[in-house]
Amino acid sequence: MNLIEELQWRGMIQDIMPGTEELLQKEMVSGYIGFDPTSDSLHIGSLVPILLLVHMQRAGHKPYALVGGATGMVGDPSGKSEERNLLSEEVLQFNQAGVHKQLSKFLDFTPGKPNAAVMVNNYDWFKEISFLQFIRDAGKHITVNYMMAKDSVKKRLESEVGMSFTEFTYQLIQGYDFYWLYQNKNCKLQMGGSDQWGNIVTGTELIRRKAGGEAFAFTCPLIKKADGGKFGKTEKGNVWLDAKKTSPYQFYQFWLNASDSDATSWIKIFTLLGKAEIDALLAQHESAPHERALQKKLAEEVTTFVHSREDYEFAVKASEILFGNATTEILQSLSEEQLLQVMEGVPSIEIQRNTLDEGYEIVNFLADAQIFPSKGEARKMWQAGGLGLNKSKITQEKTHITKGDLLRDKYLLVQKGKKNYFLVKVM
Repeated sequence: MNLIEELQWRGMIQDIMPGTEELLQKEMVSGYIGFDPTSDSLHIGSLVPILLLVHMQRAGHKPYALVGGATGMVGDPSGKSEERNLLSEEVLQFNQAGVHKQLSKFLDFTPGKPNAAVMVNNYDWFKEISFLQFIRDAGKHITVNYMMAKDSVKKRLESEVGMSFTEFTYQLIQGYDFYWLYQNKNCKLQMGGSDQWGNIVTGTELIRRKAGGEAFAFTCPLIKKADGGKFGKTEKGNVWLDAKKTSPYQFYQFWLNASDSDATSWIKIFTLLGKAEIDALLAQHESAPHERALQKKLAEEVTTFVHSREDYEFAVKASEILFGNATTEILQSLSEEQLLQVMEGVPSIEIQRNTLDEGYEIVNFLADAQIFPSKGEARKMWQAGGLGLNKSKITQEKTHITKGDLLRDKYLLVQKGKKNYFLVKVM
């Protein structure tokens, strides 16, 4: 497999250093990408670098994932309008462990395999280097003029915020990472987002000047949403890879709700589907966009890749509950945790358990719970057959809510009209 050709048709290459494709065709190459340990979980913005490493390993090359224990203490100015808060060593170590666990799911770290993935932490080599040693061994090879010419530096120097010396040194530290990996791991390639090009090139320059060697690099475009919104952000914040931070159901919904134009590019970038299958999907979508086959396949592939087939199947089931024709039996089959995942964002109401002791007259219940502003409106909707309880229509024969109606002995799902849901919690 020609790695560069594969990435090019997927739209995953922006800048590439001359000779990179030839090197990858000639030998098994060790290449790396850096991951920023600012959280104990990566988010979907990290999926592009993860997939670059996955494609690299699938093409027979050796991927290195560098977790920036040292660079995380400094902060990368690229694309940032202001300096961020620096993290403590303890927090960074905790975050690194979380990132390592996630990366292990996507890459093959099997020891003894020639192209087994390797995880490294730049704190392991920087902790042994003194400040004087670093500015003598690395600093003297890169001029201030060279560093000042980088876009990430120029933008910050021209802003009101300015740039601290700490952040100014970031590109030199990242460049030294590449030099160290080149010298100690025969790592000849660095990859990253297009905003990293300046930092990456500093590394190739340091290798050339300090080691007399030749190193290579390429970057991928930064993912943007067609509507101009920031990729990976929702009203609730980042879309995380950790199921505890973003549930598999919410994760699935993010991809399912992609616009047509976003889904057209994302299906190539975020899945491992082959070109023929993707071309067929694009043709199917073009002929019947209302069926949203592209979004459904995208959501299936990415949810299964990041979480599991079971999580994907649950997400589909959960979507049916709120947006499809799910039955009471499907709703009753959910655990409490799953039920609450599905109902996240649904208005929640609490009632006291003793109100159900004798049965709660349905019109009183709907008005007291403020699902309707008055008993008159509640009665009108009930008599018109426009109400549902736990995905079953409430007929006029049903006059009371009882404890027997409870899901997991604690919840009621009330549906008002076609799309308005209320989760009632019995305390």
